[in-house]
Amino acid sequence: MGSAYFYHLTRRPLEDTLTMLLGKAMQAGWRVAVRGADLGRLAALDEKLWLGAEEEFLPHGMSGTDHEADQPILLTTGPAANGAVCVMSVFGADVTPEEVGALERVCVLFDGNDPEALDVARKQWKALKDAGASAQYWSEESGRWEKKAET
Repeated sequence: MGSAYFYHLTRRPLEDTLTMLLGKAMQAGWRVAVRGADLGRLAALDEKLWLGAEEEFLPHGMSGTDHEADQPILLTTGPAANGAVCVMSVFGADVTPEEVGALERVCVLFDGNDPEALDVARKQWKALKDAGASAQYWSEESGRWEKKAET
């Protein structure tokens, strides 16, 4: 049974934290789905990942393209077609208690400076907690990541 990790972004941009988490997932040998609610925002994220530092390159692709099932990291608005054991939710994409239970990890990254993103994350936290899913809340408010709550 997996866990959901909520990352409350207040200092670093989403791309930096996502890159760090994706690197850790790759080191663990996990296949990952980065799930977003908006294809346009995912396409912009895809471009930023391609333009990152060469030594930090993360092999990835967009859903709906050739060989999506072969991608170690798949950017998608729907279910993972790459056999992912980890889902990283960005831009308010939905996650379910069933996913938390079935996967190694579910990460929910949200912008702490965006009231709408905060509201969505709070609702997701409550839904997972009410369903009995294991969840942790992490904040970078102090300048480094600290676990602030756990179900």
